[in-house]
Amino acid sequence: MMTQWNPYTYLNGLEKMGIRMDLDAVRKILKVLGNPEREYPSILIAGTNGKGSVAAMAASILSAGGFSVGLYTSPHLTDIRERIRIGNMMITEREFGKTTRDVDDHLTEPLTYFEFMTVLAFHHFRQKKIDVAVVEVGMGGRLDATHVVDPSVAVISHIALDHQEYLGKRLKDIAGEKSAIIPKRGICITGVRQLSARQVIVDTCREREATLLRIGGEIQVYRHRDDAFSYRSSAHAYTRLHCGLVGAHQQINAALAIASVEAMAVKGFTVNEESVREGLGNVIWEGRLEVLQKNPVLLLDGAHNPAGIGSLCRALRNKFSFRRLIILFGVLRDKHYPDMIRRLSVFQPLMILTQPPSERSMPPAELLPIARAFLQRAEIIQSPVDALKYALSLASEDDLICVTGSLYLVGEIKKTFPSMRTMIAAERR
Repeated sequence: MMTQWNPYTYLNGLEKMGIRMDLDAVRKILKVLGNPEREYPSILIAGTNGKGSVAAMAASILSAGGFSVGLYTSPHLTDIRERIRIGNMMITEREFGKTTRDVDDHLTEPLTYFEFMTVLAFHHFRQKKIDVAVVEVGMGGRLDATHVVDPSVAVISHIALDHQEYLGKRLKDIAGEKSAIIPKRGICITGVRQLSARQVIVDTCREREATLLRIGGEIQVYRHRDDAFSYRSSAHAYTRLHCGLVGAHQQINAALAIASVEAMAVKGFTVNEESVREGLGNVIWEGRLEVLQKNPVLLLDGAHNPAGIGSLCRALRNKFSFRRLIILFGVLRDKHYPDMIRRLSVFQPLMILTQPPSERSMPPAELLPIARAFLQRAEIIQSPVDALKYALSLASEDDLICVTGSLYLVGEIKKTFPSMRTMIAAERR
């Protein structure tokens, strides 16, 4: 008896392929499929941090303007289908199964997990006849599978040291990998501030005759005390904008998103001020300073490198108040976890070390000596679910529990928390 073909099982089987920094296989299958990625203009967004938020906001603004927008991001939190959206709607189960089978039927050689998902997204977007695609780069840019698109606009949100075994040891090396997405005679928008990295972007734009628009230069952001911000470019000036995502860093991401949409006007994608305000106000990007409950506050933040932890620390300091901080921390082995723990130690939290559901995760036992070098109290609870139960049992109403260090950990907690909350409520009754 034949077993039913399962797209989730099929894709999980591709994870053994690991990471491949090469575009040949993706280009071959896209050619077989008729190059769907060329059927619509695209915005391609790279960066160490913030690129997913920029993508979500740009897509939200364009959708508010009445356009059919395909959004491709990674990784997902609880369901792989989160990576492929049109507007706010994930690809349906039926479409996901059918399109996965269709791509597989056309393969001439194996693809990695990320390569397959990228091809699947572009193929699905063509089938749905989208107007425009907003695409988040997975890693780097030059050899990332998403770089098969020829973007109308390239965005480089932020650069920090991350994935150094693939992208290089220095900021300028990483900037070179990400700058490769800048289109010839196109437009590049960046929030990069470090001089060495920014100079690489400037030089690449000059070589490719691309227009460069910089936050703090051609684009100005003015912050107000009540979390509003104003935006000014040569095209528009918007006063007192409000972003649906929490944190001062999200205002910079919002400015990058607005600028990317402005740049698409030459392709016919004109949006009015009402659409900008609506798109920013209604944007949803889960797992980034996301509050799951109050009293005590349960905060999820997918910060997975020192720069991301720095943004989280600023938000904890400026946006939240608490008596005691309890941190559930899990991280992947290839991250700069000593610096991440060091930055969190300024709050002297109780840190519960746990293990994200990934083969690349760092065993908590190996993190414990590092944590205890910075913190007065650090403990191990291997299971993320048990770690959260323990944290909730300790927390008073005016405490804050923060889950951070890995999007894999955030996704696991987000997936299991609803049933856990129901169980806890039943036990209390």
